[in-house]
Amino acid sequence: MKRTDTYNTKQKDLILSIIKKQDHEFTVKDIYEKVKDNTGLTTVYRLVDKLVGEGYLNKHISKDNVTYYEYLEECSHDDHFFLKCEKCGTLIHVDCECINDLSDHLLNNHNFSINKKNIILNGLCKSCKKGI
Repeated sequence: MKRTDTYNTKQKDLILSIIKKQDHEFTVKDIYEKVKDNTGLTTVYRLVDKLVGEGYLNKHISKDNVTYYEYLEECSHDDHFFLKCEKCGTLIHVDCECINDLSDHLLNNHNFSINKKNIILNGLCKSCKKGI
């Protein structure tokens, strides 16, 4: 996903710098806990929503109806997907065109068109597989 250039504020820069340091998915309240001395909860919600729209964050709603976010490195193209570890919750962004083969198969053999921007495959990450 290409990012949209917009005006940056001190609050946005602070929140984005904290988000970039996250090594797993997070909630707005997780970020708010780190900035609450400088920024209100409403501002954090507004800025996180804006960062989703600008292509900096992926938004995911869990089975328990909790909204999680993950920082996205800038993509070279729009076809990408995510690998989510069922044990530790890590969300790994995969920026490659291999999803096109699956998409073509589903369309040609099952007459089903997928949204290649929001695919999440569940499984175990390398670290969690070692613990098994």
